[in-house]
Amino acid sequence: MNIAFLAHDKKKELMVQFFTAYKSVLSKHNLYATATTGRLVSDHTGLPVTLLLSHKQGGHQQINARIAYNEIDLVLLFTDPNNTDTWDDDQMMETIRHCDKHNVPIATNLACAEMLIMGLQRGDLDWREMYHTRSKY
Repeated sequence: MNIAFLAHDKKKELMVQFFTAYKSVLSKHNLYATATTGRLVSDHTGLPVTLLLSHKQGGHQQINARIAYNEIDLVLLFTDPNNTDTWDDDQMMETIRHCDKHNVPIATNLACAEMLIMGLQRGDLDWREMYHTRSKY
């Protein structure tokens, strides 16, 4: 599975902790992230992460495009509910809309992320493979 992850600045440390805790599950999948978040996770866990542009340079748009082209199966988007940057919020909402439109599971908080990762480990998200097969034709 292809997993994309992004985090508001105040949630980057939480993302690192999450990836550290679930390293054994996540190591079996392809990981994609905006530059800073991906670099932090990779440096702290040793997991290989495909780094996209930074958030401000268009990393969200790159992830959204991959979602639209059915190249992302799961999104972890740790948001800060106290964030006051409306541009950041608009970008996060656009990613959520893309996930909703293209039927991609998304977690915006730790509790939901843990549920999705546990489901991923059990095989509950294997239905995403059907989308890959369908998109080839």
